[in-house]
Amino acid sequence: MYGTHSKRDMEIEYQSQVPILRPSIHARRAKITVKFQDLYGFTVEGNVDDVNVLNEVREKVREQGKVWWSLEASKGANWYLQTHVSSTLKTSLKFSALVNAITLKKLIRKGIPPVLRPKVWFSLSGAAKKKSTAPDSYYEDLTKAVQDKVTPATKQIDHDLPRTFPGHPWLDTAQGHAALRRVLVAYSFRDSDVGYCQGLNYVAALLLLVMKTEEEAFWMIAVLLENVLVTDCYNKNLSGCHVEQRVFKDLLTKKCPRIAAHLEALEFDVSLVCTEWFLCLFAKSLPSETTLRVWDVLFNEGANLLFHVALAIFKMNEEELLTVHHVGDVIHIIQRCTHQLFDPDDLLTVAFDQIGFMTTTTISRQRKKQEPAVMAELDQRLRRLNSINASDEQ
Repeated sequence: MYGTHSKRDMEIEYQSQVPILRPSIHARRAKITVKFQDLYGFTVEGNVDDVNVLNEVREKVREQGKVWWSLEASKGANWYLQTHVSSTLKTSLKFSALVNAITLKKLIRKGIPPVLRPKVWFSLSGAAKKKSTAPDSYYEDLTKAVQDKVTPATKQIDHDLPRTFPGHPWLDTAQGHAALRRVLVAYSFRDSDVGYCQGLNYVAALLLLVMKTEEEAFWMIAVLLENVLVTDCYNKNLSGCHVEQRVFKDLLTKKCPRIAAHLEALEFDVSLVCTEWFLCLFAKSLPSETTLRVWDVLFNEGANLLFHVALAIFKMNEEELLTVHHVGDVIHIIQRCTHQLFDPDDLLTVAFDQIGFMTTTTISRQRKKQEPAVMAELDQRLRRLNSINASDEQ
């Protein structure tokens, strides 16, 4: 699907995709807020210091691109696919696969170059494998079969289209809306248990910008909801999302006890901020280039990464959070931080180096521990709602 790149081709693509931002001399002198577009067309507001940070980030992207190209040149175009250590492999091949896996994990945490991101995501996430199990015309046939159907899901999708990244030069156009609608409607019929959940529109929109084609964006959504993320995160009662929030609250107590105790004293519910994080996978909260660095790791290491990032955001603001006495101030600090996290390395360094290691087994146990309480709470909520409706009918 993807051709190999010559050294010259790669250099040209990196240079064209990662421009240097140059604020005017007047903006530099006055230190006023400037507006500019990031690599994916989103309008970003920041001061000149923010522009300098973004330029430093983009320089690191260029350098990282050279590393990836070098490995493609020496190991082969798809070397990162040779990372599975099978018992049937010869000893020398096992060692080679293990080295590739370790190298890949380190590289991905430093960021996948934009020009390689679509094919690396599609391969490593499992989307390519999932697509290969379906007929070649699966997506095209599905979109044609459902294009005129009307359901509660399609109605909600139509309502959310103009509210998905308004002002974006492609997403907020008739063409962009149509592409996003086809992807979301198609998946709503693929999985009727999910149908459509608000939050998916932001995830799908960003996937469209990265993957370039609707079909690949569709399969990325499929692998996300069916394999990468926790089960039932996007179902009709959001039970999986509620479980994740409870798990996060427990993790915050263990990893950031001072913050957790202070927030509890303020009666601050972490779901006020983390619901959007878990449903939109930070697409609506972090700058796009930072979000995509988070997704780089998500597609390689799995959903536990979301906890690392969420904890890191609180950890980065620990000292300031401990000084406030109102819930509104907590929300303001967190939102200001996320909107200005232009350097992904600042976030990911805290996420991995300061938060510490969390095993999949530990997280799974936490989820199983929280599931009964969540289901009981949702059942109680449903009973209360039914009781209210019955009273209204009388």
